[in-house]
Amino acid sequence: MSRGQMRPPVFAILLALAWLLVAGQLIAEYWPATAFTMPDADDAMRLVELRKFLSGGLAAWFDLHEPRLGLPPGYDSHWSRLVDAGLAGMFLLFRVFADNTLAERLMAAVWPVLWLIPVIGGAAAIAWRLAGREAAIIVLLLAVFSGPGIQQFRPGRIDHHNVQIALSILVVAAAVWSDRVRWCAIAAGALTGLALAIGFEGLPFLVLCGAAFALRFVFDGRGREELRDYGLALAAGTFAAFLLSVPPGRWMAPVCDAIAINSAAAVTMTGLGLALAASLRGANSRAVRLALASAPGALAIAIFVMIEPRCLGGHYALVDPAVRPIWLDNVSETQPLTDLFRQASATALATAAFPAAALAAALMLMREKNLYRGFGSLTALAALLMALAYMIAVARGSSYAIWLGMPIVAAAMWQLFTLMELDNLAVRFAAALFVTPTALTLGAITLASAAGQPELANLNPSERAGCIAKPNYAALANLAPGLMAINDLEWAPYMLAWTPHSVLAAPYHRLSPSIVLSYRIFAASPDEARKLAAQAGVAYIVLCGQRGTAGLSERERRLSLWAGLQSGRAPGWLEPVRQEGVSGFRVWRVRG
Repeated sequence: MSRGQMRPPVFAILLALAWLLVAGQLIAEYWPATAFTMPDADDAMRLVELRKFLSGGLAAWFDLHEPRLGLPPGYDSHWSRLVDAGLAGMFLLFRVFADNTLAERLMAAVWPVLWLIPVIGGAAAIAWRLAGREAAIIVLLLAVFSGPGIQQFRPGRIDHHNVQIALSILVVAAAVWSDRVRWCAIAAGALTGLALAIGFEGLPFLVLCGAAFALRFVFDGRGREELRDYGLALAAGTFAAFLLSVPPGRWMAPVCDAIAINSAAAVTMTGLGLALAASLRGANSRAVRLALASAPGALAIAIFVMIEPRCLGGHYALVDPAVRPIWLDNVSETQPLTDLFRQASATALATAAFPAAALAAALMLMREKNLYRGFGSLTALAALLMALAYMIAVARGSSYAIWLGMPIVAAAMWQLFTLMELDNLAVRFAAALFVTPTALTLGAITLASAAGQPELANLNPSERAGCIAKPNYAALANLAPGLMAINDLEWAPYMLAWTPHSVLAAPYHRLSPSIVLSYRIFAASPDEARKLAAQAGVAYIVLCGQRGTAGLSERERRLSLWAGLQSGRAPGWLEPVRQEGVSGFRVWRVRG
């Protein structure tokens, strides 16, 4: 493809227009909400960490300790300071012309939608590699009507999920183009290191792209230079990510849920090993290249297992098993899609609608014999299949399936237009509208609802809105600071963000002992709950919403402290707290 055909300035304008349409729609819809809430508990917790970072400056870079959360001595977060750094820079920029409150709102609104630029651009780049500029333009149309694909990018989403999605899409796009553009191999390796520093959510796609570089080297010796560049960039990027993420005092401490010595050593050695394998000029046979490309992977697994074998069990391998039935197993976004189908088939069908269309598009394209013989096309297809498997294993993987499915759908649409000799732009536009994520998702919901299939039964939306509304925390903020035990873990980060109080537990797996203790306080009888509350130093018992304690029999629930408080039967050791103004919370002070 020549430079004249690509016309990058023209396409860049189209990309900017598509992003402006999506960003404008999101900000118009969600800007009012940024004044009084955060979309998710993780966003509120990120705000707490950001404020601490801003108050401490660079000296607080490695200080991710939150003394107001959990049992003493507090909570050590595994989240990346790199996200905090970006948010801090944006906040300080807005602080030039706005007060703190408005600057925080602007930061929370703009930060997520900015990450749509690399996501849309990466998906369009993959489509361009598959079927040319026209397919990339179709991706822009799909992005404008991406519906469920943009939920992680709406204003207020400042945690880290959108960053991880964007980096994963960029790594796949760089890998897809690496056989055509030399620097893309370097970009893929460096971006992989950055993605590992942010979190492990996109790990399947990072591993897939590394395997793609290695397999190209095995089956096509011409891929040795790209593999060498990728390996060196991977090693350098991962080592830099480790130094930026892990304080010197914890360099030798392995963990399973964030970059640490076990994961960093394994990935760095893999990168160096791949670069060495690609540099050996005597590897002329496919069998020798296979052995050379496989050795670094085997070495990485050996290093990983030797340092901390329990991490083979995944991110939650070191989590106390006791928290799974009372909290972790009930988190909807971590449940398999098959479980979602059993609980709420309409919601599951809506989740899978566009990814299923992408799979159908891939099957259609595979009839074109030459299309999937190239490295880029095979890598794009493998990434889609990985995303589909990820979505089936964990329902929140649907965001990856949507964005990695767009290039495949766009390529199939363009092939269909070509075969049908469809030149009318209005007809093309109308046809493409029918396969956008928004259209397919709404269609699936409509059909499922007409068939009587249930949707996901979440907490009453108006009830949840009251429990996460910033004004409702004002009365709580006026109480004397103390440790709060809250009936729902989700409200705890909001309490930290908008009041001076401490909270016993929050929805984070490193807080296993605190989560178990908080659960036991509400699940126990009033007399037993008093002993547990005194043991933890709880000053307030707080209720908001109707969520009770999971895993209890009907009799146990009826005898629990939670049931007594919900029915207005507070034990004598609890004193009702009268609050000024309107609040969705009910609060009792522990006497004595």
